[in-house]
Amino acid sequence: MSSRKAPAASLKPSFKARHMTMIALGGSIGTGLFLASGTAISSAGPGGALIAYAAVGLMVYFLMTSLGELATYLPDAGSFSTYASRFVSPAFGFAVGWNFWYNWAVTIAAELAAATVIIKFWFPDSPSFLWSLLFLAIMFGLNYLSSKGYGESEYWFAIIKVATVIIFLIIGILMIAGILGGKAVGFSNFTMDGGPVHGGFFALVGVFMAAGFSFQGTELIGVAAGESENPRKHVPKAIRQVFWRILIFYIFAIFVIGMLIPYTHPSLLQSGVDNIGVSPFTLVFERAGLAFSASVMNAVILSSVLSAGNSGMYASTRVLYSMAKQGMAPKWLSRLNSRGVPVAALIVTTAVGMLAFLASFFGDGVVYVWLLNASGMCGFINWLAIAVSHYRFRKAYIAQGHDLKELPFRARWFPFGPLFAFLLCLVAIIGQGNFSGDIDWLTIIATYVSIPLFLAIWFGYKLFKKSRIVPLQECDLSTDSK
Repeated sequence: MSSRKAPAASLKPSFKARHMTMIALGGSIGTGLFLASGTAISSAGPGGALIAYAAVGLMVYFLMTSLGELATYLPDAGSFSTYASRFVSPAFGFAVGWNFWYNWAVTIAAELAAATVIIKFWFPDSPSFLWSLLFLAIMFGLNYLSSKGYGESEYWFAIIKVATVIIFLIIGILMIAGILGGKAVGFSNFTMDGGPVHGGFFALVGVFMAAGFSFQGTELIGVAAGESENPRKHVPKAIRQVFWRILIFYIFAIFVIGMLIPYTHPSLLQSGVDNIGVSPFTLVFERAGLAFSASVMNAVILSSVLSAGNSGMYASTRVLYSMAKQGMAPKWLSRLNSRGVPVAALIVTTAVGMLAFLASFFGDGVVYVWLLNASGMCGFINWLAIAVSHYRFRKAYIAQGHDLKELPFRARWFPFGPLFAFLLCLVAIIGQGNFSGDIDWLTIIATYVSIPLFLAIWFGYKLFKKSRIVPLQECDLSTDSK
């Protein structure tokens, strides 16, 4: 890498290989694993949860290899918006960019709302407003200092989560074998009531929502590539580890929980940010005889939600900055300070994060669920955009006479990978509604409101800017990020 100092008007390459690996790793481990896995097992049985998480995990693997091909060829902080604009249409890129920004800006608010609930485990009578303000200030400060501030904090947040899961897996295996916590349990819990899969097809599809939201965050590697010291080396290294991370941290963890805790256990349905004491991880640690397990898991889950909020602050700020550079957002949002931080975009994003303060007035849990549902659908739309952009990029690359051997990183199994990911994303989007039984229309509206909003932005831009699908021969394959 050249020692020449980066110009003041550009983002500064700050992320080393360890940062890139942990950003991708930390993005895939959070409350979805520590909390939502219990609900998934209760709904579809241990086998059903494994099938759903494995299917979504395979989808995410293909999405990450697609993103890896795009991000190593064209490292850009705008990531999804840039790729969608170049390889599909400017209108699609405009809608994808704003959808991504909204997704992660709302996630900041959702995670802050969750953090205020979790902190009340220790301080039950404290005001939510003050905790939201404190956590928001910390996230803002880490991102204001420099991109390296975000990278370092996410590195240590990820280490806490990884260490917790590894310890959990070791203890769980020892308990299954009867070495720790009493006699061996065997497969009695896993196969109870005639089989490991319960609830039928719709229960299985319903678990896709929990699994999909759990994995959202892995795509942040695409945004971080724009500030990597060596994206063509660091991004593929991080991408290649995605499959093994998913296998070890999610599939094995759900298997251990299913082996040790009956899917009919009432606590699995109660697990949430307002009841850390019945998290599947807490239950297993308690059965192993570990004292203070609830407090330890509470601290770990608090670090997870702060990590997710911190990542949301970074990613949404960078995409908003990139869109401003492309003329898709107000120009003043592209201003950088001397440290290469888009401060204007950061301030606007932080202001949206202040939605979490609503938790003080409308109840922490209710606001958290609403914000979670609203942002969850946006994540699947982002994934759809990755699949479509990669498919179009590869077709354009070949149509313009380029040799695939020239790509710095090539996604395998094309076109099956992006097509499989696209179709499974559609299934997950449809399945989020949970139309079985008593229908809660307010929740349905909160869940699906992102779709008409996305379409309105897409076709509104198309109408006013006369935007069209970019022909394959005209797709911009230049490697400068503009």
